Amino acid sequence: MNDRYEIIKQKLKGGILPAVPIPFDEKGNIDKDAQENYVQYMKSQPVAGFAVWAHTGRGLQINDEQKTYIMNSWREAFPDKIIIAGVGANIKECMKSPNPEGEYLRRSIEMAEKAKELKADAIMVYAPVIFKNCSDVDEKVIQFHKEIAKVGLPIIMFYLYEAAGGVTYSTKVLNEILKLESVLGIKMATLNSIMTYQDVSRLIHDNFPNKIFITGEDRMFGYTLMRGAEAALVGIGCACTSLQKEMMDSYYNGSFNKFIELSNSVDALAECTFVYPMEGYIKRMLTILNLLGIIPKKSTYDPFGPISELDDTEINRIKSVLKEIGQL
Repeated sequence: MNDRYEIIKQKLKGGILPAVPIPFDEKGNIDKDAQENYVQYMKSQPVAGFAVWAHTGRGLQINDEQKTYIMNSWREAFPDKIIIAGVGANIKECMKSPNPEGEYLRRSIEMAEKAKELKADAIMVYAPVIFKNCSDVDEKVIQFHKEIAKVGLPIIMFYLYEAAGGVTYSTKVLNEILKLESVLGIKMATLNSIMTYQDVSRLIHDNFPNKIFITGEDRMFGYTLMRGAEAALVGIGCACTSLQKEMMDSYYNGSFNKFIELSNSVDALAECTFVYPMEGYIKRMLTILNLLGIIPKKSTYDPFGPISELDDTEINRIKSVLKEIGQL
């Protein structure tokens, strides 16, 4: 595990991994031509790899056939890039079982095994929300990660804010899971809890310097680099990726005037896409891919989101921002 761990970690450092969405049509089918166009677009972008089956890619909603197609699409096109697969279970489906917690674990392990079979390099474990209201939540969350680790793939821990379906991890949980040899590091996606991000950053810096600290903070992307992020796994990275990587490089290279300028541009992009209803960000990012000429409008449907169509006011705002930051 150690050599593999170090190779993946070094590939991740300083890199951006877009959490990629899926171009669906209005019937909820994957538009394979649009997916191929999207893959070709990403070949021109400076990525370290991709996150599939993540929240942006509706990993807990799509079926096994769709999971297989999406993984193969990215793996075959990018054999040398890091592919991280989201792993977890759909809690609504699990609650139909007479043993919801056992079903949640079973489905999560099954998803991890499928990721391994399809040649994912690592997995990102969704917060196990099934345990959120348990009196012994800490112990169950820790054990859950230990069971997933038995599949044998390197793990990225995922700290997601509760409003998006995450779990607030205690210091005990963070310490115990980060101690696991198979855990590469942690991705943070707290959205509006800057204190949480700072506290976990300090914990990693002081206690786990060998673990990689990954930002998933679309709305405070630039700042999170200053607070210790060594890589980015972000939904906003699914479009205008070069702009974001240039921002990251300018920070890591010490070109701070350029970093401030680029950070302002990335913030402007986030502030017109990661807005309420927050689940609508996937539709907005797909719309950006359409505006950039990468996928057709008919393939910007998100069958699992709250927005069927954006109104003209919102589309015009997004267009205006893209022009303002030099992307359109």
